[in-house]
Amino acid sequence: MNRRDDANPFDEENVNPFSNGSANAGSKFRLPNFGFSQKSDATVDIPLDSMNDSSKRERELASWEADLKRRELDIKRREDVVGRGKHICLSAIPNDDRNWPPFFPIIHHDIANEIPVHAQRLQYLAFASWLGIVLCLVYNLVAVTVCWIRGGGVKIFFLAVIYVILGCPLSYLLWYRPLYRGMRTDSALKFGWFFMAYALHIIFCIFAAIAPPVVFHGNSLAGILAAVDGFSKHVLVGIFYLVGFALFTLEALLSVWVLQKVYMYFRGRK
Repeated sequence: MNRRDDANPFDEENVNPFSNGSANAGSKFRLPNFGFSQKSDATVDIPLDSMNDSSKRERELASWEADLKRRELDIKRREDVVGRGKHICLSAIPNDDRNWPPFFPIIHHDIANEIPVHAQRLQYLAFASWLGIVLCLVYNLVAVTVCWIRGGGVKIFFLAVIYVILGCPLSYLLWYRPLYRGMRTDSALKFGWFFMAYALHIIFCIFAAIAPPVVFHGNSLAGILAAVDGFSKHVLVGIFYLVGFALFTLEALLSVWVLQKVYMYFRGRK
């Protein structure tokens, strides 16, 4: 066996990794074949820039991941702010669903849950005042109906019907609902409107308790003067009118007391 014909693996003429003739100078080098392959010119390419590229990509991926997390936190924070804003707006919007009376809801009324605790007693008194005027007007219709049956004339009956149809809803719209919303939202404008309308309410109650035959026709209101005139016609008519006078008088006194209490509450909260 002639060993001089074998290629010398350490011969610098076979391969020079730093020679200018390499395919990609500065990016990879060739390792010589140490006799383990049949082809003496087989080489192994190892890129030198791969480690730098991988570390650079890792840094870029880490930067992108941090940026995504930052954006995600920012979006979540904005969603929380918007959610709190919606909750505040929804809680500020009053709920006016009809819930009273329970058997036939026609108005919204929830003193226990919407009126401040320190003002609930006063609101209940005002509510009693509104129920009182409703009772007075309905009873006035009954008394005038008795008078009409006893020959009092049909005009007073129609007037009594008009008092009920207009008086009950207008008393609620003009002074009770403004007071309710004023207590709920602490609105000075609502309180001011209540004071004006409630003063007219008190004047009407006093006028109805007296029932002078000037503006309203004859005995259309069950007051003291109408009761005296009713006794001259029939005792039953006089009794019904006398009870009506008592109801209007109690309503007037209760209304004056409520007006005083509401005014003191309004002055005390300022």
